[in-house]
Amino acid sequence: MGKTAKKTSSPYAGRIAARSHFRTLRLDTPFQPRIDALMKQNDWYSWAGYRAPASLWDEELEYFAIRSTAALFDISPMVKYLIQGPDSEAYLDRVTLRDVTRLRPGRVQYTAWCDDEGHVLDDGTLFRLTEDAFRLCCQERHLPWLLDSAIGYDVSIVEETEEIAGLALQGPTSFAVLREADFDGVEHLKVFDLAGFEHQGGTVTISRTGFTGDLGYELFVPANLALSLWDRLMEAGQARGIRAIGYTALNRARLEAGLIVANADFSTAEHALRPDRVRMPDEIGLGFMVDAKKGHFNGRRAIMAARDGKKLRHVLVGIEIEGNIPAEHAIVYHGKKKEVGLVSAAGWSPLAKRNIAIASLVRPYGHTVNDDLWVEIYAMRELKYERLMKRARIVPRPFIKLDRRTANPPADF
Repeated sequence: MGKTAKKTSSPYAGRIAARSHFRTLRLDTPFQPRIDALMKQNDWYSWAGYRAPASLWDEELEYFAIRSTAALFDISPMVKYLIQGPDSEAYLDRVTLRDVTRLRPGRVQYTAWCDDEGHVLDDGTLFRLTEDAFRLCCQERHLPWLLDSAIGYDVSIVEETEEIAGLALQGPTSFAVLREADFDGVEHLKVFDLAGFEHQGGTVTISRTGFTGDLGYELFVPANLALSLWDRLMEAGQARGIRAIGYTALNRARLEAGLIVANADFSTAEHALRPDRVRMPDEIGLGFMVDAKKGHFNGRRAIMAARDGKKLRHVLVGIEIEGNIPAEHAIVYHGKKKEVGLVSAAGWSPLAKRNIAIASLVRPYGHTVNDDLWVEIYAMRELKYERLMKRARIVPRPFIKLDRRTANPPADF
């Protein structure tokens, strides 16, 4: 008679099964093999579900690559929509703040869009590829809202985030890199221009845009041509100091440029959990986008009513803080006592040699009351946090302004 095997149970079996059950892998971009090969820090973060580098080798030197040579940053996780059809212009003019009828093919528009209450859903860039085809790039996903808003319009809206890879090439030698890579005619691109160029039997769309306030370009290419584009740029840029970078360096550069990030410097209408967290365009420095002369657009009535009734509650400002200790997420006070706002982004600017920040304040502070402002910083001193009250003054954004960003033709460093 055979023996019956004795049933045993490992105390770790349940834990292993549980780990496998809830493990969630981050997505890889088409450039991941090249980025993985350059990663020295193992410093990753999640961007829209993708595995993205916070820093590749040294965040300080990566920042100086932006300001001194050329920096290559993977923007593939940025959400991208292809909007095309006979009514595409009328549709986008209806849902965004700016006048799309003035955006001609081959141009890019920085814009934003709101819900019916005039609260900002997101900001982004609108690329007019042809007369009836646009690419909308943004931080958050909005496909259901875009489709609902398209009822009655003859348009097609398709998310192409996975199909289209993107790179940002930023810095003073960025044009020289593109020229060395044989992108003939790229010197004709002015700020917010775009054009198509041949690459490996396909097309790469290059726009003179970026998120650093520097001379720079963004390149979009079908995912199957991504690695060959990366190699083409890296080979061409060897003599021009090209380096791949992560988000930490890019974030420092965008702060110097005074640029804002959705759900970092303001809460989008779809993500805000409390009614006092939403913002109108005028409350986050995007009031210049609102074109009151064009026809109806989402949120128009509410935005105009708030302006006319002077019911705007907040203002987003640039501030300079005494000392050199970054004040990120610090509370802003008036007279050292009354809490009037919060810093959303802050850091020491190596280029401006100033301690800078972006802050959201409750009006009238930052609007008509600009004096006697202070920030509360907690700094580590000999293994103990000390509370520091530092004077702050409101200053214009951008904190730096580089002539090379808009120079025509671009400088050939």
